[in-house]
This record gives sequence, structure tokens and C-alpha cells, in this order.
Amino acid sequence: MYLRAPEAFSSRPELKKEPHLMTTRRILLAAAALSLATPLPAQTFPTDDPVIQAMWEEGMGPRSQAFDLAQALLDSIGPRLMGSPAYSRSADWLISNYEHWGIETERQEYGTWIGWERGFTHIDMVEPRRRTLEGTLLAWSPGTDGPVEGEVVALPDFADAAELNAWLPSAEGKFVAVSFAEPTCREDQSWLDHATPESFQRMTEAREAAMAEWQASYQLTFIPNAGPQRLEGAGALGLITGNWSRGWGVDKIFASATREIPSLHLACEDYSLLHRLASRNQGPRIRLDAEAEFLGDVPAFNVVATIPGTDLPDEYVLLSAHLDSWDGASGATDNGTGTIMMHEAMRILKETYPNPRRTIMVGHWGGEEQGLIGSNAFSVDNPEVVDGLQASFNQDNGTWRIDFIRMQGFLGAGEHFARWFERIPPEITGHIELDVPGVPETGGSDHMSFICKPAPGFRLQSNYPDYRQYTWHTNRDTFDKIVFDDLRNNATLAAMLTYMASEDPERMDVTQRVLPVNPNNGRRGAWPQCRVPRRSFAR
Repeated sequence: MYLRAPEAFSSRPELKKEPHLMTTRRILLAAAALSLATPLPAQTFPTDDPVIQAMWEEGMGPRSQAFDLAQALLDSIGPRLMGSPAYSRSADWLISNYEHWGIETERQEYGTWIGWERGFTHIDMVEPRRRTLEGTLLAWSPGTDGPVEGEVVALPDFADAAELNAWLPSAEGKFVAVSFAEPTCREDQSWLDHATPESFQRMTEAREAAMAEWQASYQLTFIPNAGPQRLEGAGALGLITGNWSRGWGVDKIFASATREIPSLHLACEDYSLLHRLASRNQGPRIRLDAEAEFLGDVPAFNVVATIPGTDLPDEYVLLSAHLDSWDGASGATDNGTGTIMMHEAMRILKETYPNPRRTIMVGHWGGEEQGLIGSNAFSVDNPEVVDGLQASFNQDNGTWRIDFIRMQGFLGAGEHFARWFERIPPEITGHIELDVPGVPETGGSDHMSFICKPAPGFRLQSNYPDYRQYTWHTNRDTFDKIVFDDLRNNATLAAMLTYMASEDPERMDVTQRVLPVNPNNGRRGAWPQCRVPRRSFAR
């Protein structure tokens, strides 16, 4: 059955509590789960289009599969780092579901990537006191061969390369903390709400001055002189980094800068704790036991599913979302929600619109986090889809309802969306802003792989600020952050837009507007240019 978790859950002994307490706890947990998992009953609204009505009932009513699909993907498979076994398992899971639904699916390979799988990471401070630290290996970092213990030193400020060269031998046998140490891990809004204005100003001025001093040394001396590789050559035990996301308990977690020694990420205050101790010569030492396995070159691929068109099979409507994620958490809102949105939309389409006028496709892309690799390769390897593209709808920014769609500078797009929105229930479209004619974005996500052609790619965008701070590439991007009412709404919207675009009697006009002059530099904007697809892993 397609909703079944890909791997069995491990068992655990029952908690030893009083029977009546266990019963109460189970009832409360069941009620909480039910409130998340069960959609509100679908309502009937006036429409003369039976397909739209059926899509509403399938996507917004009790038959919605959004919760079950998301739970299986995010809880059982988890994060989907490019080249990892989990990415491959997630692809197998998608393909199995599509086959169960009767939808043609394939893996489209476009190159290779380095295979890597993380295991457990245990980081403990052992001097000057004992504390288990919150942290993990960065992606594609080497692990350790059993526990390794050593002193922690803070990277000094270097005026030039000569000072760096003179200091490097002292890093032998030590862990080196290389990031900026935040003076506070309390978010700024908390300071604004509770501190005096004078206190907040003193803190921010001191932080900005310290940051400027660190950047001058790190970005102008350490990085240009291949600092991480130089530390490896000097015999350092590992790099320690911190990358605070300016929110409570949340940190950005990216890739390793080293190939031979471990690169670690520590939570904001745990990193600053080690840095303060080292800077004041108080002798911090840590013990690291980190598992990681390199698996050689593995195939790099997208998962592409297709519902063939009947009248215009060589014209296409493309749903788009990247499957890969960083692996500091579960990859729930970046981009598990986009993946499930498009996956569920295809299920809705197959149930309610199985014989589309134009061919409907979905691309679950690999390597978006490394530079839109999968979608870029697809656009080059499938020119017939680009040439016949009626519209592409991409989603890649977390939970909350879709509330903004830019026409990306295509002069004919607005009239199509206006016609489509007339047929879609106002419960879905009433809160969406259309930017007409808009300007093309210059980066961001997989729609850019089509806009640059130019082909009509559109980003279905949700509210951005708290996503950017709290779940985008962070250690808190987990299942609990999903708002399922909104995910059901978004999947239903994607299905309805796809239906409208497929049935539209006219092709999308991709005439490009003359871009406005940038007031900052006095230059007229230029249309984004396509990249040469990257086909392999390289640092």
C-alpha cells in the first residue's frame, strides 16, 4: 500500500506509568493527531465545472492524502541530501506511489554525485566542565575512526597571509573554531520587546563591530588563502563552525569545507561557549565520535512522472518541486511540502482529470540546493518539453498558503491567470496577489531553469520571512512545522491550475517585457541567462 512507511518503525518498551495515566495520554495524543490528519469536510460551492468540483472534494475533503504522504516521507525517510541513500529511497517511494496510481514514472539520470551517508554524531565538552553539545557533522564531511579528543582553539584575527602562515603550525592536534561567535543567541525581537533602547543599541553596535573585525580576517585572509585545506595540512583534528539563523534555537546547516578532517556545526550558544573559553585561555576540550561513510560516485537523477495528453500531447504543463534537501533536520518545508504538494496534485489530477488535453508532467528535481542542478539538466536534456511548455508551476518555500504569483515579465501571462482564477474557487484564490507583468527573478529556485530559456515558469510562493529565519536550511525544519490545511489548499490549487492550463484554448504568450532601469546603478535590467548544467560533484 502506497501510504505505508518505507521502513518498519523500531519497537520500544512501553513506558511504565499508571494504567489510567497511560490511557489519558493515549487519548490526548490520538486527539491531537486526528486534529492534524483529518481535513475539514469539503464544501459545495457554485460551479458549472464538474472537474473543479471533483478536485475540491478530492483535495480538500476526507480523501486528501497530504498528511499520510508527508508523514511517510518526512518521518520514515527523512532528509534527502543529494547523493545519499535517503535521496534514492525517497525516489523509490515516489515511483512506487505513482505506479500504484497508474501514472507513468521514470528516473532521468543526468550525471553523478558523491555518495555519502551520515551516521551518529556525538560531541561532548570534557574540560573545563562536562557538557553534551548540540551539533552534527556538516554534509559530505569525513567522520572519525572512533572517539577523538582534543583542545579547542579559536581562529585568531589575521592582518595578512603572513600572520596566518606563522600561526598554522600551532593548530596541530587541535579542533579549530573558525566562525563568528555570536554575543547573544536571543533573537532581536526579544531585545526590542523587553530591553531598553539603549541596551539594544549597545548590543547591536558591539555585535556589528565584532562582526566587521571577524569578516576582515576570515573573508579577506583565511578563505582566500585556502584556510580549511591549510588547517588539514597542518594536522588540525577538525573544524568547528556555527551559523546562527537569528531565531530561538535555530541554525543554518550546510556543507563541509574539508575533505580529510571532520567539519562540525554547533548550535549558537554551544559554539559561542567554546569560543569564549578558548579566547580566554580556559582550556576547552571536546570529545568527538562521528560516523560518516563515503559511497563512491552514485547516479544523479530526477524523478519525472507523466499523464499523456490526448489532443495536444506535444504541449506540456509541468509541476515542479525539488526532492533533495539539506540534512540538518527532516527537510520538511524545504522542500518536503513542495514535494508533497506536487505529488498530491498529480494524484488529484489522475483521479479527476485522467485524460488531459495537454500532457501533464511533474519533475521532482535533484540537486536544487547545489545550484538548480536537476531542473537545469532536465531543461537541456528535454528540449521538446521546453519548446512545448504551456506553463510550469514551481513551489519551494515552506508551509503557509500560496499568496503571491509573479508573471515573471511575460506580457501574455496575466490574461491566462485571470481566466484561470475566474474558474478556481475564491476560497483558494481570494488571498493570492498576482504581480502583472512583474519582472523575472534572478535566482531562487527551479522555475529559473525555464524562465531563462525563455519558457513560462511560475513560482507559487508562500509567506517568506519566518520560513527564511526558522526552517530554511535549518536544524528545525521538521514535520511539526507543516500546516496541513494550507498544504491541502496548495495541492488543490496546483491541480486546478494545471487543469486550467491544460484546457486553455490558447498557448501561453512568452513575449518578454522591456525590463525597467535599476535606480541603484542606472542600468536597464537584463533577462536571466541559463547555466551550463553541472553533471558531477566538485568542490
